Amino acid sequence: MVTVIAISVIIVAIVIILAVVTTSKAYTFKHTIDTADSIPANHDQEEGQELSDKQNH
Repeated sequence: MVTVIAISVIIVAIVIILAVVTTSKAYTFKHTIDTADSIPANHDQEEGQELSDKQNH
């Protein structure tokens, strides 16, 4: 019985450590946002045209 509890405590400790490491990596990740210049001005219009062409055929 003591062996099962010891193994369980080890598994729980590993899961907690992995959760802390993953969370700390997520908080240190630097997010970037694309500038508006990199998106073509007529991008939405082209998608709308493609959708209407598919619906008409």
